[in-house]
Amino acid sequence: MDTETYSSPLPSIAHVEVRLRATSDAHVSEIETAVRALLDKIPLVECESDLRGWQQNAFLAEHVDRIYVAEADEPGIKTVSPTNGKFEFHTYQPCPVDNIDEFGVGEADTSDNAVAATLCELPNHSLDGVWNSLVYEDDVKWRLLRYIYSTILFSDADVDFHLIAWNRVVLLHGPPGTGKTSLCRALAQKLSIRLHERYTHGKLVEINSHSLFSKWFSESGKLVHRLFDMVSQLVEDETGFVVVLIDEIESLSKARSSVATGAEPSDSIRVVNALLTELDKLKHKRNALVMTTSNLSDSIDTAFLDRADIRQYIGPPGTEAIYSILRSCLIELIRAGLAQEECIPSYGAIDASDNKLAHQLRHLAEYCHGASGRSLRRLPVLAHAQYLHAPGAFSCAEWIGAMQRTFENTSLS
Repeated sequence: MDTETYSSPLPSIAHVEVRLRATSDAHVSEIETAVRALLDKIPLVECESDLRGWQQNAFLAEHVDRIYVAEADEPGIKTVSPTNGKFEFHTYQPCPVDNIDEFGVGEADTSDNAVAATLCELPNHSLDGVWNSLVYEDDVKWRLLRYIYSTILFSDADVDFHLIAWNRVVLLHGPPGTGKTSLCRALAQKLSIRLHERYTHGKLVEINSHSLFSKWFSESGKLVHRLFDMVSQLVEDETGFVVVLIDEIESLSKARSSVATGAEPSDSIRVVNALLTELDKLKHKRNALVMTTSNLSDSIDTAFLDRADIRQYIGPPGTEAIYSILRSCLIELIRAGLAQEECIPSYGAIDASDNKLAHQLRHLAEYCHGASGRSLRRLPVLAHAQYLHAPGAFSCAEWIGAMQRTFENTSLS
């Protein structure tokens, strides 16, 4: 079945995210009532798209910055009818500043003080849009959200940890450039928005696993406990949701293997054991989630694998995902006035369309097989720098041609 045109015959729930302006002091119920009135006038509301026309409402224009109709409650549903469907509103006001607190490895008064962890407030304006920019052909993003909802349901039901186990740990692994770290950050942002009725705010703690095995070996154990003392203090505030992100966790696995061969100081094994102990403490906290990433799945320590409820491989995008990524780039270029306004069908609508541009873009997507999402999103600026020098807006066909030549003539291919 073509998921591009699939609508559920059963009543569906679509999530509507409403971002307020920093200056807004309007009551959430008033905002949601006004948005609901707009949605009721639309026969079929398109999911995963920005709502249009709301700026004509003076009240919303004063208080709202963006209205985004996100996914439905089941994967594959692309439209929802206000008549027999439902909308779940998530109205939020991002943190007005993008301040990031840093926690060092060494003493605060030394110049050689590597960053061991960073802390930022959620929802954060700098993370808005990251979730939508990540394109995967399977339903990995939907499954991650469902996992969180399930852990909350089990916690609320006071399910016995000893009989049914879950650790609140997710492991994303795969080659570099596939968006693993970005997906973790985006999920943290998404959760702070979706769980706004339960938690008034969120925190994202990013731990630099490399710094745990720096030259301060003798202090590493203390550092781990100091970091998680900070995390524990955050989690004690049950009005907030805390996401702990440990990037490139395979560095911890390497340390354990190296110790077994006598290649590293024994203190490093104590660091890993301390970290595992701290993770075990967090699994009993309802308002905590641990996200981890790895570029080298073969090097991941079995102790971490045993703790991961979800072990998700994130690989390079396939043709459909590449098409969607490049299409989103062209749509953004059109919005910015750097590309001429043209219709670019979604991937599922190509075969039923005689749109030459869509077929040209699909050919480019097939040609870019194996490229990472990170590399693909660099193509427009590289293509402009190398082949599109004149001022003004170029046609989308010119952009596609320039991007293909860029891919052919650079290390991206």
